[in-house]
Formats: sequence, structure tokens, C-alpha cells
Amino acid sequence: MPLDLVTIPCLKDNYAFLIHDSASGATAVVDVPDAAPILAALQTRGWRLTDILITHHHDDHIAGVPALRDATGAKVWGAAADAHRLPPLDHALTEGDSVTIGAETGTVIDVSGHTMGHIAFHFPGSGLAFTADSLMAAGCGRLFEGTPDTMWASLSKLAALPPETLICSGHEYTASNIRFALSLEPGNPALISRASQVALAREDVRPTVPSTLSEELATNPFLRAALPELKAAVGMANASDAETFAEIRRRKDRF
Repeated sequence: MPLDLVTIPCLKDNYAFLIHDSASGATAVVDVPDAAPILAALQTRGWRLTDILITHHHDDHIAGVPALRDATGAKVWGAAADAHRLPPLDHALTEGDSVTIGAETGTVIDVSGHTMGHIAFHFPGSGLAFTADSLMAAGCGRLFEGTPDTMWASLSKLAALPPETLICSGHEYTASNIRFALSLEPGNPALISRASQVALAREDVRPTVPSTLSEELATNPFLRAALPELKAAVGMANASDAETFAEIRRRKDRF
């Protein structure tokens, strides 16, 4: 049975995610911007939290970890490379390591770029990837610590996952990301359609995440940097994929 997924809005525009194995009762949360909404979601469903999975060290992803761990006794998993700036870890992870939640085993992917030591969690049996601020809905995170080459390599790993994978990213930035994407590809029919869908979702105060990887490949300019049409759109027809990505990221930073 696939893991149950619950998307939990936190703070102003963050998301945490619960994953639950109904057979064993094991339940994990990915990132903890704030403990209170996660505890409320657990109580509503009668679930017991067993594990806390951390993607990276920014406060809006870890601030609630101490309170949540104290309230639940859950074990904390995070990147070994980031351990010096994360809450104390029970399990320190590197790329390729496994994380088991009930009957399902996930794989750790190094997606450094937004920060160094940023990791993602891929649960292939359930078709879920928790990418936080690396690959985002119609965008990607700012490069606070990594280089464009590093981020492009990270995004390329995620782009190679099965296209039906649900990309569970960390923020409600989709509408602004799509406005930028349209500035590059105003005639992209998939992007035009997605813009309409996102506008309707936000009018109803519904989350626009998760999204499918196939949707991201069709509409997310940061995943499309290798395509001739995107290279042409930013005047980089003869540039490398990483150079084109860097130009797109620079434009987004100024948008």
C-alpha cells in the first residue's frame, strides 16, 4: 500500500508533509516550520509521529523540530553534511542512504544548491519526492550557498525521476513563479493552462503543491534550461545547459 500523504500549511507560505503507513502505523513528517499545525493534523487523524525528516537547515524548515520531538519522541533524520546546523540527529544521512517508514523505503538524494547539504527524500513505491527548496512548483530555490553548476546537477537528478512522481516542495510560491515563467515562454500552452489552474486554486485558498514531475518538466523554466526554445528565449542558444540555467536564475532574482 502506498503511503498516505497530507500537506500541512505552516507559517505564512511554508508546507510540511505527513506520510503515514496504515499497516504499521508509522508516520513521518518532512520539515517542521512550526510544531502546532503538525500536532493538530496528527491528533485529527489519530496518528503517532515516529520520524522527523529534515531537508535543510533554514529556520523556516526546522524551527518546530525541538518542540515536535519533545511532544512525540520521534527520531530525527537529516544530512550528515548539515548536522552542525541542524537540531540533534538520530540518523545522519548521505546521498544513497535509505529511510524506512513502515513498509516503504525511501532514498536520500543530495540536492545542494539552495544550501549546501540540502537533501531530498524519494519514496518510489508511493511516487513521492520531498524536494523542499531545491525543485519547487514552477521554480527552484535561490542559490544562497551553491553555484549554478551545483544546482543544475541537483535539478538534473530530480528531473530523471519517473514523470508521475509527486514533487512535494516547501513553499506556496507557485503563482509568482508562473508569472516569471510566462515572461520567458508566453506561448507555452502547458504553462498557460497551469497558470489558470493555479489562479483558481489560490482563489479557493487551496495549496498548489504537490505537483507532478511531468508538469514541472512541461512548465518549469529551471528544468527546461537544456531545451533549444528556452536557450533561445534568454539569448543563450550556444550556451551550456548550466550556463543557461544560471541566466534564468539571474533573471528570476531580478524579476
